[in-house]
Amino acid sequence: MLNWLDQRTGALTQMKEFLTEDVPGGASYWYAFGSATVFAMILQIATGIFLCFYYAPSTATAWESTKFLIEKVPAGHFVLSLHYWGASAMIAFMTMHLLQVLLWGAYKKPRELQWIVGVLLFIVTLVLGLTGYLLPWDLDALLASKVAIDIAGNAPVAGPAVQQFLQDGTTIGTLTINRFFGLHVWLMPALLVLLVGAHLSIFRWNGPAGPPIDEAPKLKPGRFWPEQLFMDTILSFVLFVIVLALAAFSPVPLDDKADPNNVTFVAYPAWYFLALYALLDTVGKLPSSIGQVASLFATIVGPTLLVVLLVVLPFIDRNPSRRLSRRPWVLAITALVMLGAIGFSWIGQSNVVEGQLRAGIIGPNAVVAASSPASTSSAATTTGGATSDGGASTAAAGASVYTANCSGCHGATGVGAPGAFPPLAGNPVVVGDPNAVIKIVSGGLNGSITVKGAKFNGTMPAWKGTLSNAQIASVITYIRSTWGNSASAVTEAQVAAQAK
Repeated sequence: MLNWLDQRTGALTQMKEFLTEDVPGGASYWYAFGSATVFAMILQIATGIFLCFYYAPSTATAWESTKFLIEKVPAGHFVLSLHYWGASAMIAFMTMHLLQVLLWGAYKKPRELQWIVGVLLFIVTLVLGLTGYLLPWDLDALLASKVAIDIAGNAPVAGPAVQQFLQDGTTIGTLTINRFFGLHVWLMPALLVLLVGAHLSIFRWNGPAGPPIDEAPKLKPGRFWPEQLFMDTILSFVLFVIVLALAAFSPVPLDDKADPNNVTFVAYPAWYFLALYALLDTVGKLPSSIGQVASLFATIVGPTLLVVLLVVLPFIDRNPSRRLSRRPWVLAITALVMLGAIGFSWIGQSNVVEGQLRAGIIGPNAVVAASSPASTSSAATTTGGATSDGGASTAAAGASVYTANCSGCHGATGVGAPGAFPPLAGNPVVVGDPNAVIKIVSGGLNGSITVKGAKFNGTMPAWKGTLSNAQIASVITYIRSTWGNSASAVTEAQVAAQAK
């Protein structure tokens, strides 16, 4: 059977040639970083598929589905934590692999394209980390992602178009989550797999570069099987054990649900973006006359030039030697960049900790960053039902309900999203017949509508059953009495009457 298969595919012959090839300089753990990175990618794909079974991408369901996964799904929190820490492991090992190739001069002829594909893989992996950060839709996800989107929007020429593509509207909301979800789950993984295939194919053609020496290795060559494969397996196993331990003893946190009106929460970006955030914070303290230019250079021009330098490095480094002692400029620049990245990452972490201490988010005087959904619902139900307090107290409760359930689509200030969700400020329907508003909020709204001459095609979910009558009354009262709107309050009794 195996001979029959090999005669028609050549799979066994190719595998034998692959396993029995010599490794220049002998097997080494230095060569295992690439294999460990591929293992981390497989771990991310496997855990990501599991998470997709439970995740629902919208402002009304993203946080709730993540919370359900953590609290209700067997091993859900553990798998989510594996995915969370696996992302860090993949980026860390890919960084080490990239640095090893750079330091050993393995990007030189004939491996220029192999190096360029590796740089593209590194960028795609960082984009995966960025797009996945928003998906839990908690406070940190919202605020950290907003900074990243704003950075992209500040780029010259293409910046506004990139920001519009990433945000998919005027504010971060359901459309943004769907855009990031599509990038994170479909486009970026597809590019990642294609690039990994290309990288391995070119590697198989060129063969291993070997240690950073100019003459043929004097060490006895070792076989890929079993020597090098054993070392690859050991390092991948160590990576897996570390990720397992972190997932078990430091599970991924879930902050309170995203609230665009929360001004006290201090976001903490992923460690691999700390240096960029620190740069942005540092130049933000400069005088306004140079601050904008400095910010553009720190967040757009500088990183772009670094990527371009990495891509063209094989073509501008004319030194034929791979010896470390004969390549002082490359090593010096690499050392400076790494020291800068580590230094700014330390500054960024310090800034986050100091900001959270000042805000009382951590430390002995820590307070809750924002109301939990349970307390929000409870407060809204109690206050919303107490109509004897008047419309003011009902509207106050409605503000919490609006932030938790409506602001993602209609915006924190009721501006809506062009073409999708209508503005609530100055909307004649909102301030018109209260029974009509109750019907829309309770039963939802589908299809094209026209508001003040503009058409909108978004889908309004039915909140009946999700929100109590008191909550529906309070949120309607809120939108009818804020942002310049002035209309009568809605009571719980009116909502109940419409529900019959």
